[in-house]
Amino acid sequence: MIKTTIKGIDLVFKTSESLFSPKAVDLGTLSMLSVVEFGENEKVLDLGCGYGVVGILAAKIVGEENVVMLDIDGEAVKLAQKNALLNGVPGVKVIKSDGFANLDDKDFTLILSNPPYHTDFSVAKNFIEKGFNRLCTGGRMYLVTKRKKWYKNKFIAIFGGVQIWEINGYFVFMSIKISSTYAKVEKDKRRK
Repeated sequence: MIKTTIKGIDLVFKTSESLFSPKAVDLGTLSMLSVVEFGENEKVLDLGCGYGVVGILAAKIVGEENVVMLDIDGEAVKLAQKNALLNGVPGVKVIKSDGFANLDDKDFTLILSNPPYHTDFSVAKNFIEKGFNRLCTGGRMYLVTKRKKWYKNKFIAIFGGVQIWEINGYFVFMSIKISSTYAKVEKDKRRK
């Protein structure tokens, strides 16, 4: 059981040894959350939610009906649901999904993710490209990783720009969707 306070909100999480960061909330996640500002009327997606830290915090701030949490791991999904109950936000939608495969929702104003970055970049590539498509215009995507160059280049290729913070040895990336098409596509169209 993890007890913590994030953004002045007391939270409690049941975890499992088989899930990412079972003993304490991951420092990368905390680094990302330190720069995220939750506004009113946000529609939030916690992409790769694990046991639910990001989505549950978001639900406490923007309302449980405005938050969707996804994870590929069935145990993570069950724990995220239990943790939503424990933290008084049982209306959060938690979905077992490989990336966006089982998600119908779109027009998110905010997508937050701490993707697995110890593998190749296929998961992150999917998260960034498909995440762009699920954001409303003006929506923001935040990702936190230990690597910089590939992520910076990918965000610029898709969104047209990126803001990067270096916090606690992690890189937090934030891009805003300003067009309905990938930046690279727009650039190619202008060349013709």
